[in-house]
Amino acid sequence: MKVLVICGSSVGDVVFSTPVIRMLKVQLDDARVHCLVKPHLSFLLDENPYIDKIHVAGTSFLETWRDLEKEKFNLTVNLGTERSWMLGRLVAPAAYTPPRDYRQRWLMINFRINQLPNLHITDRMLKAIEPLKIKCDELGLDYFIPEKDRVPATWLPEPFQKGFVAFSLGAAYNTRKLPLDKMIELCDKINRPVVLLGGDEDTEAGNAIHTFFEKQTSSPWEKGLRELNKRTIVYNACGKFNFNQMASLVKQASAVFTFDSDFIPLASAFRKEIFGLWGNTIPLFGRYPYRTRFTVLENNAVTCRPCSSKGFSDCPKGHFKCMRNISFDFYLR
Repeated sequence: MKVLVICGSSVGDVVFSTPVIRMLKVQLDDARVHCLVKPHLSFLLDENPYIDKIHVAGTSFLETWRDLEKEKFNLTVNLGTERSWMLGRLVAPAAYTPPRDYRQRWLMINFRINQLPNLHITDRMLKAIEPLKIKCDELGLDYFIPEKDRVPATWLPEPFQKGFVAFSLGAAYNTRKLPLDKMIELCDKINRPVVLLGGDEDTEAGNAIHTFFEKQTSSPWEKGLRELNKRTIVYNACGKFNFNQMASLVKQASAVFTFDSDFIPLASAFRKEIFGLWGNTIPLFGRYPYRTRFTVLENNAVTCRPCSSKGFSDCPKGHFKCMRNISFDFYLR
């Protein structure tokens, strides 16, 4: 049986879909599993042993359709957009798609009417293949790091080689992220060696956090800080590693702090303890950590939340209380 899995358009979408890929390959007789992804996301699947072939989406719908039509698929599983569903119907006689929650999200965002299904996005994806008699193997998410991108602990400064907590600074929208002063407050509360992760766009914030703690831990304050049991030191890795290398660091971390971002599925794949910080979005949208220990940090006292299922460059109300007034109530083992 020849199967095409059409993946979503973000890193998180692709990683959340890995159980579908694995179960199709393992549980369908003589399954040859192909995956369609955006060009910039194909690296996520290069090392996946459950995939027989990766297809990269073309510059146009027609180009992609022509490429896929040659494969003569028996069925498609669309985990992408409605447009992808149309493509799946065109290239195979059978097409499966998970239930959508567009209406429920709209009601929650605009009227605070909660009809959202109590269902993780991965479990929603798995519903698409239930008609194929696929049973959930409960093995969680997959992420396979290429050998060339595995980062040894010796690449980090000496104080971090004995263990660290990872804190991902990035998110698709500013209203999903803490303000800089709250990031510093969180790092102080973590009270352990912290490795900051993110892309080039997060480097400036990472430098500011690093500088703050570098000044705080230098003499003449160091002795007093030790007496207060202040142990936060920071290494800014933002912009220094590619995504697979950051995945390697996440795999080595003792715990992971992250916003509503691609680092939630990434840390879930390595069964890390996750402390998720939600701003304008909410865990009820289904993109919370999957099959791993996690703590939700959010401010439920604000009535304007959620204001979007995605986000904004600035708080629509101007106060940003969902993040600015968030309480860092957590326990690190």
